[in-house]
Amino acid sequence: MTIEESHPLTADSEHPLPVRLLQPHLNGLVAAFAAPAMCLSAADGQIRRGGVAGFWVQDRRAISELVLSVDGDEPTFLSRALVGGAGNRFEGACFNLGSATPDPTLLVTRSRQVRDGGLDEQYVVRSYDRGPVRFRLVLRAAADLAEMAEVKSGARPAPLPALPAPSGLRWSGRKGAAVVLAADPAPHAVDPDRGRLSWDLDVEPDGALTVSLRASLVGEGAVASVVRQPGGGLVSLRAPLVQAVDPRLGRFLERSVADLDSLRLVTSERPEDVFLAAGVPWFLTLFGRDSIWAARMLLPLGTELALGTLRTLAACQGRAHDSRTGEEPGKILHELRAAAASHELWRSSGSGRLDLPSAYYGTVDASLLWVCLLHDAWMFGAGEAAVERLLAPMLRCLVWLGDALEAGDGFVSYVDKSGNGLSNQGWKDSHDGIQFRDGRIAAAPLALCEVQAYAYEAAVSGARLLDAFGRSGSARLVELAASLAERFRRRFWVEDDHGPYPAVAIDGSGEAVDSLASNIGHLLGTGLLAAGEEQLVARRLGSPELDSGFGLRTLATSAAGFNPLSYHGGSVWAHDTAIAVAGLTRATGDAARLTAASLIEGLLAAAESFEHRMPELYGGHARLSRGGPDPYPASCRPQAWSAASSVAVLSCLLGLRPDLPARRVRLAPLESEVCLAAVSGLRLGHHELSLRLDREGSVEVAGIPAEIEVVVER
Repeated sequence: MTIEESHPLTADSEHPLPVRLLQPHLNGLVAAFAAPAMCLSAADGQIRRGGVAGFWVQDRRAISELVLSVDGDEPTFLSRALVGGAGNRFEGACFNLGSATPDPTLLVTRSRQVRDGGLDEQYVVRSYDRGPVRFRLVLRAAADLAEMAEVKSGARPAPLPALPAPSGLRWSGRKGAAVVLAADPAPHAVDPDRGRLSWDLDVEPDGALTVSLRASLVGEGAVASVVRQPGGGLVSLRAPLVQAVDPRLGRFLERSVADLDSLRLVTSERPEDVFLAAGVPWFLTLFGRDSIWAARMLLPLGTELALGTLRTLAACQGRAHDSRTGEEPGKILHELRAAAASHELWRSSGSGRLDLPSAYYGTVDASLLWVCLLHDAWMFGAGEAAVERLLAPMLRCLVWLGDALEAGDGFVSYVDKSGNGLSNQGWKDSHDGIQFRDGRIAAAPLALCEVQAYAYEAAVSGARLLDAFGRSGSARLVELAASLAERFRRRFWVEDDHGPYPAVAIDGSGEAVDSLASNIGHLLGTGLLAAGEEQLVARRLGSPELDSGFGLRTLATSAAGFNPLSYHGGSVWAHDTAIAVAGLTRATGDAARLTAASLIEGLLAAAESFEHRMPELYGGHARLSRGGPDPYPASCRPQAWSAASSVAVLSCLLGLRPDLPARRVRLAPLESEVCLAAVSGLRLGHHELSLRLDREGSVEVAGIPAEIEVVVER
């Protein structure tokens, strides 16, 4: 996203030229986070002013600068490491200190941990000099108490004046204050005018000294009023243990689950219900669609997260019609923040303004996906009492579905009625996210292909739940799903030189938006398509137009608007590819399974190039032309549903399809280069299971009670 502001070219210019302010880039930044707090720094650990770097709590930047120097020089960067999701460690060397030698004799280890809404840093200086070394360690600190929305829009807030505090510095603003306080030892000098804390230190040969400090937000805004991290290890996530010929999957799982554990949040009103924040740094809060998809992918690790997500969203379910917020009766919200947010952004007609209230409902699919998550949690063994208590909000979602179909001439569609909300309200929510093959931007109201698939699946899943719990209304839902599938078959299928495929959408004039896009992967496995139609989609997904070698492109290379670094117009999103893989493993035919295996290999290659901390999205260039995917400059990293795709990949490799209400678990292992040999740490209901697999397709399962049938399909 970009914004423009008037800026004079010279002091006497009569007509100032527009200067474009860019959304800050995230390339090269290293994150440590324990939601809703996070720290973003350069690769060497220094927090330098500019962009989005800093220590943040609940979308407010507490510290905008924290730079370490030793005798006037910054340590020379050597290495860094991620320590779980909440920590980082940086190694540096100090030259021109101690004995006269070309080699460094002082090494500095900077350890960072985000915990309890604060930032803890520890600096250990170790000497390998032959004699004692005296030096001055200085920390330069600043704060601007900026809002995330203004920084994301490209603003560069000025730092606030610093004030002295006991063993540290303090900055005050309209909505609170920030502090940096030395824990041990106390600084020898505090200089608020230059924002500096100084220590004069002596280190003996083969000795070490440690300086510790803590940064935090205090006063108003210090306590997360909407979301905060759960305590006591509630619903702590543990990575499954994997033995495989290809070690990349195990590394991807380990890193991803550690990150996901640090993305856990609860609302102040429902502290017992855990969900996942969407991503660092832009979306460190509840997002309906993102949190639902992440919880759905993580069902093999247990159902508690899914139930917490469902209950939290149900508590915010729409009750009335409000065009400003997008609220409608039965609708599940899009995002929840502590305060309203305003952004400058590009629209199809040029720049515009995005004004989002703290509770915003501008999503067309979250209500449908909520029903699908409830059904899947039930299949994975969620307790009947917990599921039954959620049937009432499920029925409200299904009533919303019926109303949406009636209002949308038989399809679920969207249009922004406020004029200041999201112009696109599916998962591709950028202004040009939905476009024709010739590059024209599709005009709302828009009925997306994948949303119709979610609607079909939600109706069928809702019918199953109503039947299982002795409620009426299932026949009407089954009929609704069947008629939707027939309408979809008549209206959505288009054709090019390679044959038929589903259009990405139907626009406001009733025209099929004919671009070939990754959205069609979301149709698989929902039941909307017939077997032959699934095979047509599978072949398209495996074509070089969509498969980049690192995952699915969001838009095919054949489209006029294709750009490998466009947010939704040619880039690759890991969760999007994982959803398609899940559908492919449920589709009929060898082509679907071969495509699934190829896409999995692409995801593992991409994850490896990003140190297994999978970003929100990355470039859609062809793999043959480069060693790894190009990063997208403003991509969140990590992102919940990107990290959760690691567990989705594991589930697809196993072909895990539980139906615990029917006391049955199906396994259909996917033949791939990963070559799984053993998996442990998966959960179905109250049972923890482990599996052993051989190359002939045999599977041994332990941890499942005898009354549950295990069916292995080959």
